[in-house]
Amino acid sequence: MGAVPLSFAKSEAYNAKAGAVIAGAVNSNVRLVGTPVPLCFERGEGAHLFDVDGNRFIDYVLGMGPTILGHAPKVVTDAVAASLSIGQMLGGQHSAEEELGRLLTSMIPGADMVRVSMTGSEVVQAALRVSRAATGRKKYIKFEGQYHGWFDNVLISHSPAVLGQGDNGAIPREPHLETKGQVESVKGDIVVLPWNDLSAVEAILSDPNHDVAALITEPMMCNTGAILPRPGYLEGLRELTAKYGVVLIFDEVVTGFRLSIGGAQQRFGVTGDLATFAKAMAAGFPIAALTGKSELMQMFGTGAVNHSGTYNANVPLVAAAVATLKELSRDNAAAMHRIEATGTALMEGLRRAAADAGVNLKVSGVGGVFNTSFGDHEVFDYQSYKRTDLKKQQRFLAGLVSKGIRPIPRGTWFVSAAHSMDDVAETVAVATEVLRTL
Repeated sequence: MGAVPLSFAKSEAYNAKAGAVIAGAVNSNVRLVGTPVPLCFERGEGAHLFDVDGNRFIDYVLGMGPTILGHAPKVVTDAVAASLSIGQMLGGQHSAEEELGRLLTSMIPGADMVRVSMTGSEVVQAALRVSRAATGRKKYIKFEGQYHGWFDNVLISHSPAVLGQGDNGAIPREPHLETKGQVESVKGDIVVLPWNDLSAVEAILSDPNHDVAALITEPMMCNTGAILPRPGYLEGLRELTAKYGVVLIFDEVVTGFRLSIGGAQQRFGVTGDLATFAKAMAAGFPIAALTGKSELMQMFGTGAVNHSGTYNANVPLVAAAVATLKELSRDNAAAMHRIEATGTALMEGLRRAAADAGVNLKVSGVGGVFNTSFGDHEVFDYQSYKRTDLKKQQRFLAGLVSKGIRPIPRGTWFVSAAHSMDDVAETVAVATEVLRTL
């Protein structure tokens, strides 16, 4: 007997009530997309969420990635509780800041120094600002389908037009603004390129008048699919940016402390000049970091480049980050190895289920974060991902949620240290049912 479809009547009622005082009934536009409706939860525990209708979900959204230890991990909540009596906003420094800085610089390749902030969007802005200051140039390169925050100057070409089959498009791409209210002038500071194509990058940087200060990239695409870099691609970016004097920024907001204890830079063996971190850094508490070479980072330290923020290094958030990083590092990063093993078993289980059902499900990525899609062609960038069967993907994901399995609505799956092999078995069993209906 298959899993019984769930009821979401109380979440629907909550949305109707909350919509009277909260715009759209949500506090992030990402949450406007719900399957079948934006869900309202009562609590999270380990790998599971419980909503107002009494439904229990195996959660692979994990707060869009941050809750790497599962929901409400005791080691982190205890550390935060113990910090509350110290104070929250001291308007000065506290000793845990240095402890966090030493943890980050010891774990992350290329991290000579750090600056702590609140969100990934903010540290991306700091990275771009210091890159311009260091190079005296104004433009930066980004890639189609990648996300570097919601601010005007970076919310560009995350979801641009899809090219026709066989159409490689112009290089560079025409920048695409993602929301009403963005000003056209931001297009003048950006160069948009397809990912996984070194020739496109070299075509821009080999122009002696390129005016490019920085190249920013997810080292593994996680905001459109979970697309690995082609062999030699990251190494090629490192070589080209060094050759032409451009700052290489790895946006590790998603990949940091998820692909390995030292992030994607450690996993792939390629180090940027700067790197941004957030999400998994504090197991669900809001904190972010910019790391990088001392000659760049010291431009903040001298005051030459401004980086500010009232809530930066807030006491409870630093406590959460320290506790999280220590837990992830403990016993030779046992939690990280567990995440990788559990996620890999889930990926393999989904592939077997698809093969048994005769469905062309693709599962791409790594144990800690992967993506499901439907198609028979190679997926290596935004355009190729958009040529997958996105309608079938939505039917698959909706079917999973209706039976208590919750991936991200775009098809991304995050795995935590709290997920078990029992969760994997249950997920694969439900996925098998849903795939057979497709």
